[in-house]
Amino acid sequence: MNPVVVAEKVRFTVICPELVRIEFSERAGFIDAPTLFAQTVSHADRNASVRINKGGCEIETPRFRLVYTGDGARPDANNLSVTVKDSPLAWQPGVVNSENLGGTLQTLDGCAKALPLDDGLLSRNGWYLLDDSRTHILENDWIKPRPSDPTALDWYFFAYGTDYKAALQALAAVSGRVPLPRRHIFGSWYCRWWAYTSDDYRKIVREYSEHDFPLDIMVMDMDWHRKDGKTGFGWCNRNEMGWTGWSWNRELLPDIESLLKEFNDDNIYVTLNAHPHDGVRSTEDDYGAFMQELGESPAQGKDLPFLAGDRDYMEAYFKHAHQPHEEMGVDFWWVDWQQDSIMPYVYHIPFLRHLPWLNYLYFRHSEKGSKRGLGFSRWAGWGDHRYPIHFSGDAVANWEVLKFEIPFTVASGNSGCFFWAHDTGGFHAKDRDPELYARWVQFCTFSATLRLHSCGEHLDRRPWLWGEPYATCMREAFHLRATLIPYIYTSAWQCHAQTVPLLRAMFLEYPHEPDAYNHPGQYLFGDHLLVAPVVEPGEEATQAVWIPEGCWINWFTGEAVTGPVTIQVKTPLNRIPLWVRAGAVLPMQPYAERMTSAPLAKLQLRCTPVGDSAVESVLYEDDGQSSGYLAGESGLTRFRQKKTVQGYHIAIKATEGQYGGQLPQRDLEVQLHGYGEIAKAFWNGNPVAIELRGSVRIVRLTSCDIRQEQMIELMRT
Repeated sequence: MNPVVVAEKVRFTVICPELVRIEFSERAGFIDAPTLFAQTVSHADRNASVRINKGGCEIETPRFRLVYTGDGARPDANNLSVTVKDSPLAWQPGVVNSENLGGTLQTLDGCAKALPLDDGLLSRNGWYLLDDSRTHILENDWIKPRPSDPTALDWYFFAYGTDYKAALQALAAVSGRVPLPRRHIFGSWYCRWWAYTSDDYRKIVREYSEHDFPLDIMVMDMDWHRKDGKTGFGWCNRNEMGWTGWSWNRELLPDIESLLKEFNDDNIYVTLNAHPHDGVRSTEDDYGAFMQELGESPAQGKDLPFLAGDRDYMEAYFKHAHQPHEEMGVDFWWVDWQQDSIMPYVYHIPFLRHLPWLNYLYFRHSEKGSKRGLGFSRWAGWGDHRYPIHFSGDAVANWEVLKFEIPFTVASGNSGCFFWAHDTGGFHAKDRDPELYARWVQFCTFSATLRLHSCGEHLDRRPWLWGEPYATCMREAFHLRATLIPYIYTSAWQCHAQTVPLLRAMFLEYPHEPDAYNHPGQYLFGDHLLVAPVVEPGEEATQAVWIPEGCWINWFTGEAVTGPVTIQVKTPLNRIPLWVRAGAVLPMQPYAERMTSAPLAKLQLRCTPVGDSAVESVLYEDDGQSSGYLAGESGLTRFRQKKTVQGYHIAIKATEGQYGGQLPQRDLEVQLHGYGEIAKAFWNGNPVAIELRGSVRIVRLTSCDIRQEQMIELMRT
C-alpha cells in the first residue's frame, strides 16, 4: 500500500525511490492539492516495500529504510527514523544537515563580497529534508492558504546517498521539470539603466554590427515608460523617479511602433522592465479600459492597490498593462520586484510573498498562444525552478563579486536554479576596471546568458568603449559563444530532460573524488566542456584547476592533460581556462550576428581524437519558441567517435524526430583538432578531401540528408 496512512493522522507517500512525503494533520486533513512547491503530490511509487505494524510502519526502497512507531502521533525523533543507503548516519527529525553543499540566494542586490548561501538539496550527508508545511496551495490554477492547522507537517525527505543526479531527478518528480527557455535567451543581451531615445537604440544596434559583436536581445529598463504617477513606490525617490509605469515615454520613444518592428524584423527580441507595485494608476493610457474591465468608474480617478491575489484584477492587469505592448512586438517581461520593504505580502492572501506568486503568474501569462513560457525575475525559493530564467540582481563590480558569482551560480543548481542572468561586469562601481570587465565577459560566455547591464555614465557596457586590448578579448569571447550556440542549447535541453544543471559542480559527476569538492571555482559546462574562469587580476596570477579522470584537451593550445590531476594555470587576457573532453564531437555553427536566430544550414563539428573508449555526443534542435518541444516536436542527432586499428570512426546518426521549420538537409564541416597523423578520409565509403586550416584538418560534406546516417572514416595511411 502506498500511500500509507497510520491512525488517520499520519501519511507516508513514496514518490520515487529517493523521495518520501511525510504528513501529519491533527484537524485539517491531508493536502492533495498542488502547492507552490509540489506539483505531483498524488504520484506514488508502487514498487516500494511496505509493512504496516501495530501503530506504525516500515517502508523500504533501494535508497532508504523508514521506520515509524508513533501510533498516529506527530512524527518526531522518538518515533521516526530513516536509514539512507550509502550515508554514514541515520536521520531523525531535528538532525542538522551538517554537510550541505549549498544552494542559492534570492538576489545579489548590493552584493560586494561573498555571501553565505542558503541550503540546497545536495549534501554529503546523503539526504535533505524540505519542509513544505506552510506553502500556499493551488486550486483551479489560483492561490489560496492552507487550511489552518498549526500542528500540521508536510515534509519531503530526499534520500540519495552519493547519487546527486538522482536527487535532482527526485526534485523534478515532485516539483516539476525545469522548462527549456526560448532559444534567444542564450544569445547576446544589451541592457543599461539609461534614458535612451529611439535613435539611441538604433545607434546601439548599428554599433554592435560595426564593431563586429552579435546581438539578440535589447532590454529596455525603466525609462521606457512615463513617470507621471503622483503616488507610489519611488515617486519621491531618486530625483522623483517613478518605478511603476505602463505607458510609453513618447518623449524618448516617439516612434516606438516603428522601432519595435525594426527590431523584430532584424531578429532582435525586446524585454521591458516591470515594477508592478503600484498597479495601473489613473495616469496610464489604458487606465479607463482597465477600470471598466473591473466594473469601476474611470471618472473617479482613483488608484486601486495592486491586488495580485485577485484573479479578476490580474486578468485585467495583464490584458491592459501588458498585452498591448506584446502585440506591438515586446517578447517578454523583466519582473524587477524590489518592493518587499513596503509591501511584502499579497493583499488578502495571508503570508504569501509577492515574488513567488508573480513569477508563477508572469510565466503562465507568457505561455499564451502556445508560446514557450519565459520568466525573467529574481529567485523566489523552492519550486521557482519552473519559471526560468532568473535575474541575480544589482551586484557591485569588483573582483570579489566575480570570484563569488562562479561558486554561487554552480551551487544554485543544487536547488534547481539552472539559468541565472547576471549583470555581466557588475551593475555599479565607482571606477572602471576593463580587465575585470573582460574576465566577467569570459565567465558569462560560459553561463546561461551573456547579458550586459550597468548604471551610470561611466559604466556603459558596450565592449568597444573599454579600449584595447580589452575590446578585442571580449569580441573573441562573444564570437566563441556565438559559434557554441548549438552545444549550449543542447545542454539547456539536457537541463530539462535530465534535470542536470547547465553549470555542473564537479562533485555532481565525480561524487567519490575528494578533489571534486575542493574546487568551487570551476565547473562542467554541459557534458564535454570544463571551465575555470579567471577571477584574479593580472596575467601572472596562477590558479589551481582540477582535471578529472580521462583525457582533456586545452581549447586554445591543444595540450592534452590526463586526470585526475591538479594543475597550475596561468591564463593570458585573451584566453579562457577551457578544456574539452577528448573524443567529444561538439555541435557548433558559423559565426552569426544574431547567434540564436541563424538556421543551422551548416553544422560544424569540432572533434578531438578519442581514446580507447568510445565517446558519445548529441545535438538537440527544435523551433526555439513554442511549447511544441513538450510534445516531442524536436530533433535529436547522436554522434559517436571511436578508435579503430587504422585511425578513427565518427558516426553521425540519422536525426530522430521532427518539428516545424526543420531543415531536411545541411552541410557539415568536420573540424579535426589534433589529428595530425590522419592522411585519408572517407565519407560513407567514398574518399573525400582533407583541407588544412592552420593546424586544423577539415572535412566538408555537402547537402547531407539528416534522415540518413553519415559515416566518416579517418585513416593514418
